[in-house]
Amino acid sequence: MTPNPILPTPTPASLSVAGQRLDEDRSDLSEGERHQRARLALLRLAAIQDGLLPDSDPAPHDGVLSEAAADAIDLWLEQHLQVPEPDEAACRRYHAAHRARYAVGERVQARHILFAVTPGTDVKALRGRAEQALLSLRAEPQRFAEQAAALSNCPSGAQGGELGWLGEADCAPELARELLGQDADRAHVGVLPRLVHSRFGLHVVEVLAREPGQHLEFEQVREAVAQAMRQSAWITALRQQLLVLAARWPVQGVALEQAESPLMQ
Repeated sequence: MTPNPILPTPTPASLSVAGQRLDEDRSDLSEGERHQRARLALLRLAAIQDGLLPDSDPAPHDGVLSEAAADAIDLWLEQHLQVPEPDEAACRRYHAAHRARYAVGERVQARHILFAVTPGTDVKALRGRAEQALLSLRAEPQRFAEQAAALSNCPSGAQGGELGWLGEADCAPELARELLGQDADRAHVGVLPRLVHSRFGLHVVEVLAREPGQHLEFEQVREAVAQAMRQSAWITALRQQLLVLAARWPVQGVALEQAESPLMQ
């Protein structure tokens, strides 16, 4: 049987909202940047439709809104996102289900391989290399040090990617969120099952050991729990509103429902 020819990697579709191109200034937008531009374009159109922003407002430049558009979107969100105040019973249930998030002194011993994102980097190709390394190391974790020395853009690669023991203050917030305070189903020891994204790039991470720290009782973290629940409810409400807006103004070139978070902070 003649093997099928290898098909070329398809070029991402042009990014647009309501027929308005959003990627004419750059052809190398990351998936996160495409989501961000589409979300802001939808919210800007909603603010214009509600009379909060004049039609004459200039279109975003390089993905950056005008100051008036940013203020109008904030007002639109305030008017349309109704987030209920969580009651104590709900907060207690949340705390009981996420106790690992409310601990002090938690540490992990870890090592990593950094695929750095620098100006001019082909992010899609970089992600492909990082994902290939992740799959390889999940199958053969004993090769982690060897691969770190060969692939990592971090100086720690010379030491097999070793980062030592890390607490919350010892690493970037993006890494801390993925390594610490994890619920039981995500508190892995071993090579993490997905890439970790940070301001520095993409990381393949192996957790070698965990020290759980001291869990705090509900009374000690009552307000933090309530705030977490408000934020979760706000994100859910915003995600729903964005899908409603996307039905009103068609989005091409990105799937909003696949976004992990509705707005990049």
